[in-house]
Amino acid sequence: MSGPPTASEDAPIRVLLADDHDLVRTGFRAILGVEPGVEVVGEARDGDEAVQQAQRLEPDVVLMDVQMPGVDGLEATRRILGPSSPTSEVRVVILTTFDREDYLFEALQAGASGFLLKNASADDLVEAVRIAARGDALLSPEVTRRVIARFSTPGPAVQPRRPPELTDREFEVLVLLARGATNAEIAGELYLGETTVKTHVSRVLMKLGLRDRTQAVIYAYENGVVAPNGPSRDGSET
Repeated sequence: MSGPPTASEDAPIRVLLADDHDLVRTGFRAILGVEPGVEVVGEARDGDEAVQQAQRLEPDVVLMDVQMPGVDGLEATRRILGPSSPTSEVRVVILTTFDREDYLFEALQAGASGFLLKNASADDLVEAVRIAARGDALLSPEVTRRVIARFSTPGPAVQPRRPPELTDREFEVLVLLARGATNAEIAGELYLGETTVKTHVSRVLMKLGLRDRTQAVIYAYENGVVAPNGPSRDGSET
C-alpha cells in the first residue's frame, strides 16, 4: 500500500471547500486565501458537487461540511475516499460541532482524516489544513475519548487478536496510538527518537492497510488489540 500523498514543500496546498452556506465558504476562502502556501481551488454547495469537484480539481484537502442538501458530507466522504475511487488518497477534514456522535463515527469509518469545529479560530483552520496535507490525522484528545467511549459500550465480545504482520515494537506503537499518544509521548514511553517513532507509525499503517492514526485507533478497539480501561493483548493496562 502506498502512503497518503503529501503536498510538496514548493507547491501550494490545494483546498476544496464543501459547505452549503455561502457565508461559511466565503469566510474560509478569505482566511485561507491570504495564507502563504495554501490555495483554495474550488467550492461545492453539496456532497454530489464535492465529489465531482474533487475528481476534477484533485485537491490535497477537502474541508467537508456534514449537513448539506441532497448528498450529505458523510456520503460524499465515502465516495471520495472509497478504495476504487480516483480520489481515494485525498485528505478529508470534516466540519463539525460534535453534536452528533453518529456523524463522528461514520466519518471516521469512511476514512476522514479529522475534524474541525465550526467555531474554530482562523489559526486552527490553517493548521488543520496543513496537518491534513502533511498526511497526519487531526486526532484530538476529545475525539480519542469519544472513540474509546464508543467501544466501551456493552456489545458482542471481540476476541483479542495480535496482528501477525507487526513486530513486537510495532505492536507496542499501535497500543500507544490507540491510547491517543502523540509521537513525542510514544518516544518517551518507549525510549525512542521521534524520527524512529514516525518510521514505526508509518510501518504500522502500511502493514495494516490504514490511512492514518484515526483509523489505527478504530482498528485497535474493533479488533481487541486494546480494551478500554483494561489490559491490552500483551497484558499491559490501557
